[in-house]
Amino acid sequence: MSIAPPNTPTQELAVQAQRSQKLGRVLSEGAIRWFCLACAILSIFTTFGIIYVLLSQALPFFRSVSPVTFLTGMDWKPTPEPGSYGVIPLVTSTLMITVGAGIFALPIGLLSAIFLSEYAKPRTRTILKPALELLAGIPTVVYGYFGLFFVTPLLKKFLPDIQASNALAGAVVVGIMILPLVSSLCEDAISSVPKALREGAQGLGATKSETILKIVVPSAFSGVVASFILALSRALGETMAVTLAAGSNPVFNLDPQKGILTMTAYMVSTSKGDISVGSMKYYSIFAVGLLLFVFTMVMNLIAQRLVRKFRLSYQ
Repeated sequence: MSIAPPNTPTQELAVQAQRSQKLGRVLSEGAIRWFCLACAILSIFTTFGIIYVLLSQALPFFRSVSPVTFLTGMDWKPTPEPGSYGVIPLVTSTLMITVGAGIFALPIGLLSAIFLSEYAKPRTRTILKPALELLAGIPTVVYGYFGLFFVTPLLKKFLPDIQASNALAGAVVVGIMILPLVSSLCEDAISSVPKALREGAQGLGATKSETILKIVVPSAFSGVVASFILALSRALGETMAVTLAAGSNPVFNLDPQKGILTMTAYMVSTSKGDISVGSMKYYSIFAVGLLLFVFTMVMNLIAQRLVRKFRLSYQ
């Protein structure tokens, strides 16, 4: 029977070093795991905290104003007390800005993404893409003054009757703001289409434009639509640019040449004014904010579902 030779001091030190290294690795991995878990839990608690604040402050409002009256009323006059709280004028104004921004930004953003992904040379792309994404870093209040002092005077040359603050200028400004988001997300969706689909279409005799219109864009359709919804949800919640460019006229109005009051603009204009805590006007801010939160959450859920479907398409 053979007897294993005893470990030398050098071997024992090597074994201890390996054990210490393994223990340190396990502890570091565990710490990272728990830290990531804590961040995820913090995000969840933040979301529930926002919901709690909106609900707790909006409930006193709905004790005095029927939800049916709030959602279907056509007259928004918070003052004098008790006031009228029909939110339809604010909702239609918000939708005018959102739809108008979408009409301006979605086609331009999609076409820009197609050019950057399919046509632009690497040198051109490295210049144009950062220049386009630079628009996303401009403060929203700057966009507001841009709409007030540049877009509106420009529109006045073609529409002499347009008001100083109007829905059309607000929609154009918000459309410029969401343009980088649309372009970037659409480009990611188009670039994710497998190269084999392009080569197969061109091998069958399709031109480059036919390949893009009939193969690439339809293949990236769910990702493109998801980018549209995310951009529109961004436009839905825009505040300062709309407050400055679109005005503060809380009436039911579908004329883009006139001033309007969106949901976010009402919240800002009311919050910065002199209002007493506990008044109906004070609680109306949270009621409008709760409705806006529901709109945005629904749009984001739809976008996430489309993005998930898009990601699963090419696994």
